[in-house]
Amino acid sequence: MGSLFVDEQHRIPDHEIQMQASRSSGPGGQGVNTTDSQVELRWYVDASGAFSRQEKQRIKARLGNRITKDGVLIVRSSEQRSQHRNREDARERLASILADAITVQKRRRRTRPTRASQRRRVENKRRRGEKKRLRQSPDVPKDW
Repeated sequence: MGSLFVDEQHRIPDHEIQMQASRSSGPGGQGVNTTDSQVELRWYVDASGAFSRQEKQRIKARLGNRITKDGVLIVRSSEQRSQHRNREDARERLASILADAITVQKRRRRTRPTRASQRRRVENKRRRGEKKRLRQSPDVPKDW
């Protein structure tokens, strides 16, 4: 199979990724009952030598809800009918998830709303209030 390339600087050797196949509940008709087409990939974050300590911490912080107590990131795929395509799909998803997790997000620069946007906001607010006021029933004197 070869290594899994996450980006230009990072590749995960095949021996760090465990693959397990099982029966899928997805498409495939009667073949679903007889073939092990669902693929589950397991990758141990702490045991990997593909990422630096800081990158592993970033991965754990961003993917904390997807990583088990043992530090295993699990990716499953059962969309395709064949085990081979599910394995490729799971590998691509693992690479994509890790690439997103290790990217350093830019700090947001605080900006002020422009004068025109403030004017538009107040004008829209005034129009909404006018629309709601027109929906109300008119005040009719009680002695009618």
